[in-house]
Amino acid sequence: MIRVCIFDAYGTLFDVAAAARVAAGEPGRAALAAVWPQLAEDWRRKQLEYSWLRAVTGDYVPFWEVTKDGLDWAMDRAGLDDMELRERLLALYWELPAYREVPFVLAQLKAKGKACAILSNGSPDMLEGAVESAGLGEFLQASLSVEAVGTFKPARAVYDLVGARFGCTPQEVLFVSSNGWDAAGASAYGFETAWVNRAGLPMDRLQAAPAHVLTDLSTIPELV
Repeated sequence: MIRVCIFDAYGTLFDVAAAARVAAGEPGRAALAAVWPQLAEDWRRKQLEYSWLRAVTGDYVPFWEVTKDGLDWAMDRAGLDDMELRERLLALYWELPAYREVPFVLAQLKAKGKACAILSNGSPDMLEGAVESAGLGEFLQASLSVEAVGTFKPARAVYDLVGARFGCTPQEVLFVSSNGWDAAGASAYGFETAWVNRAGLPMDRLQAAPAHVLTDLSTIPELV
């Protein structure tokens, strides 16, 4: 029986493309407006790649540093040499909106008596800011950060944080992520998993596969 629902944060609960999209709509941002979808994609991709590389080499830094490095690469590729824009994009990353269905889904889970929490690469202060900005605090019992173990997902030490916090077995956890590799890692760990495949991507070829593949979070309450 599932009694704990764990959510990845960025791209799962929070719209990571929103920072570039919002900034692109502001006055005087014509250069960004022409390239913002590519910049948002590059930023997210390099953010994840840098986390994996640092996990492999053991050179851990807080996720905020990885986030800044990813943005610098994306802006360099886009030919955007604008420090004011850089600071604006980074500021917006602390105010990412939740996807539209998120509050309703979390409220349903809370009504069912399920414990809900975040498990994220994000630093504690980043997660606190995102949760507060999106108004999700009343639905979440914890925001678990990889900073506690000094490495990034999909390291097993990260998934261990769930059992340590909630005193549950992996089989009692539904783990939800928009990252196929994260869902696969959580499946191999023993969690029940749901991959929120918003982009309609192919399944990753990894050691395990998610039990459920969804287009958004709307049907999560039906799984518990």
